[in-house]
Amino acid sequence: MQGVIGIDEVGRGCWAGPLLVVAAKANKQLPDGLTDSKKLSKNQRQKLYPEIVTSCDLGEGWVQPEEIDSYGLARAMRLGVSRALMALGVGTEDEIIMDGLINYCPEEFVNVKTVVRADASHPVVSAASVYAKVTRDAHMVRIAKYHPFYGFENHVGYGTAFHEAALRIHGVSKLHRKSFKPVKAFLI
Repeated sequence: MQGVIGIDEVGRGCWAGPLLVVAAKANKQLPDGLTDSKKLSKNQRQKLYPEIVTSCDLGEGWVQPEEIDSYGLARAMRLGVSRALMALGVGTEDEIIMDGLINYCPEEFVNVKTVVRADASHPVVSAASVYAKVTRDAHMVRIAKYHPFYGFENHVGYGTAFHEAALRIHGVSKLHRKSFKPVKAFLI
């Protein structure tokens, strides 16, 4: 089915855990109620998730904390976008809508449009947004079992007072982004 590919990410500003970029392409009617994942409750996202999985072809582009530290956030975003597009099998001529101001697609992709708040205005980008949020959050909950002191199951790697206190007490884990200023302050 010919269609538009929507791209969004989750975890860009996190202190810990991977960045996840998702490319989505509808293969049938998208579910009602799609919007920016941040505007939906956890229950709403969980309800939409299986509907997104059955109505979209999806490509995931995971970028690990050590890659973010090595490459910087902009290059890490490009890497995630590239991985997501490759996983989805997107052609260089396919139409792509990316959430945000900056085009992180590899330069061979010639039909890319960046749209601020596309995750709220383009349903296929909303689908990528919701899928990315649910998938990455579930990943962080699984990781929390192996790193129980940091509260990843609650804040999923974002900066919170609890997270900062855990860093102060337990130090920096291998899941933390050591190049991020709030984490860097706790490196010994």
